[in-house]
Amino acid sequence: MFKLPMAALGLIATASMAVAHGDVAPQPMNTDALPDVGEEWLTENPYRSQGDEVWQAAIEIGDSGYNQNCARCHGLGVVSGGLAPDLRWLEAEEYGDEWYAERFIYGYTQNGITKMPAFGDLLGQKAAWAIRTYIETRPDDGALDDATPRLLEIRDQLVAMAGGADGDVAALQAELAGVAEGVQTGSGAPIADSVAFRAANLISGDTPDFAGAAEALTIGLAATN
Repeated sequence: MFKLPMAALGLIATASMAVAHGDVAPQPMNTDALPDVGEEWLTENPYRSQGDEVWQAAIEIGDSGYNQNCARCHGLGVVSGGLAPDLRWLEAEEYGDEWYAERFIYGYTQNGITKMPAFGDLLGQKAAWAIRTYIETRPDDGALDDATPRLLEIRDQLVAMAGGADGDVAALQAELAGVAEGVQTGSGAPIADSVAFRAANLISGDTPDFAGAAEALTIGLAATN
């Protein structure tokens, strides 16, 4: 899997961010569901190793925060259109975290023009690492291409089950989980927050959300095609 080194990401930031971020104000994020990480800025993502519950909460909060504050330049789903670096390739390791944290805290200015605002004091460290967790769990390009036809069939089954039709929930959940396990991230993180992963979680447990899982597949697969 090809990953851009830190130096290359820096060059892209310098060369391709032709449009300034301007006066767009950072949008606040509610990070109450995440554990505190202290006042001093860390050099490694603390939510990467605090268990599934914290990790998934960080992804959910980071998803919202990214779309409010970062997608305008870095692209929906962290798929850059060329205006700013494609952060999916930023390695899920300490050296990738250090590069990310420096840009998040201090922003980026070129020739007196703010290309990226400084988010550190405005959003804080918990928000920073939540967004980082969301970014590093994005699936690699084309990661679901082979599975898409079957996922669409599963989506249709889930729609029918949401309407009261019978179905083997355990089998569908296991199949979705199996697809999710095979999805690679662009960052090298071990688990991708793919639509298959989300749908599998939505139909697990005692109260499966068939409609929610079907919607997740519909929206997610549409975004990748």
